[in-house]
Formats: sequence, C-alpha cells, structure tokens
Amino acid sequence: MALLLLSPGASTAQNNDHHVHNVVLVHGAWADGSGWKSVYDVLTRDGYNVSIVQEPETSFQDDVAATKRVIAQQDGPCILVAHSYGGAATTEAGNELSVAGLVYVAAHMPDAGGSEAEDGRRFPSDLSKSTGIKKTPDGFTYLDPAQFQEYFAADVPLDQAKFMAQSQAPNFADNFKAVITKAAWSTKPSWMVVAGSDRTINPELERWYAKRAHSHTIEVPGASHAVYVSHPKEVAATIEDAAEHAQ
Repeated sequence: MALLLLSPGASTAQNNDHHVHNVVLVHGAWADGSGWKSVYDVLTRDGYNVSIVQEPETSFQDDVAATKRVIAQQDGPCILVAHSYGGAATTEAGNELSVAGLVYVAAHMPDAGGSEAEDGRRFPSDLSKSTGIKKTPDGFTYLDPAQFQEYFAADVPLDQAKFMAQSQAPNFADNFKAVITKAAWSTKPSWMVVAGSDRTINPELERWYAKRAHSHTIEVPGASHAVYVSHPKEVAATIEDAAEHAQ
C-alpha cells in the first residue's frame, strides 16, 4: 500500500519540492522593473515567488547593493535573472550564497577584472555606432526616445515602446565601465537567452559570453533587445528550467 501512495502525481509534487522557488529579476539600463510584468505573470502563475529589483542606476555599487538587498529578503535559494546592464550587477551580486543559478537575458556577463564597456568593444552593437545614446550635463546616459524602438524594442508594439522610452531610467555613464571583482557565473550554473536581432548588445557578444561561461543557451530568433517584453513565455521557460536544474 505504501508503494501505491507514490502515484505519478505525488512523485512530481515531491520532485517539485526540490526546485528553487524564489526568482529575483533585475532590469537593465534605460528601463525599470515594470518591464518584467509579463514574465512575472507567467512565473507567479506557475507558483514561483518573484521579486523585482529597482536599481537606482546612480552608481554600480548602488545597483549591486540594491540587488543584494532583495536577495537577502528571500526565504531560501533563488535564481537571479538579469537583463542587459543588469547582468554586470548580478555577476557581482550573484556571489551571495543563496543564489543557486543565474539567468542572463540579452545581458552582459563580464569576467573578473573586466567590464561590459571593454567587452562591448569585442563585438560592437548597432547602437554603439549610432547617435542614439545621449548624455545629460550631470553624466547620466539615456536612449533618444525617437530612436528607442529602433534600437531597443523593435518587436514591441509602438505604443508600448513609446511608453518604455518615456519611462526609461537614465544610467550613470561610469556604470558601464565598472570592473567586476568576482564573476558569479564562474562558480555557479548559468543560462543565457540570446536575442537574435538585438541592436543594443550584439548577439555575437551574447553568444561569446555564453560559450565562455559554458551557459545553457537559448536563442530567440528575430527578438530585439527587449526580448523579455516581446517574448515573455520563452524567457520565463528559461528561468523555470534554471529553477529546476540549479542545485
């Protein structure tokens, strides 16, 4: 009778108990946490506890501290997920013991002693060759709203892309040059979602990052840099895969 109690459903439930249930989402430059809404909806529907970091983007140290603050609020191991510039902050913050795995979504993942600015020169992006990046008198960068959809969110509906452009969070320019002290991906499992038509980060750089880190790699053909907005199901599925296999 004891064996009969171990039905397939019961076995699955037991296996699910071994999954990582906490997910921490980190946005990138020229965006904020609200962009994760559709991914958040999928993950919470599937039973995950999801927290979203709002990086101040005033300094790299502030962004790492903001990420660690949310990690510390989790009730157990977590999967740390980052988009774009957020990948640098999570590469540093992901060394926290409770981080079981990292998911990079069209994100930078510098090595120790390196920076995303340095890595970006390996495979220059379309944006880096354009006039799209603007700078305020006090040293913050932002994306020209008139060029935002073209370079950041080409596969996002126009009205949504316009809202994203007008609600973007400027990023202090020196943040892109921040040097990593210890790369979390060098000791923890990682996943990379490559955005096939990314114009903000060259897809070749994303592939190079993933190969160097031996990341589980998922490519979304035709996706823009805002792949987490335009393809939330694929991004959420990658995060769930990480939660199932990162131990």
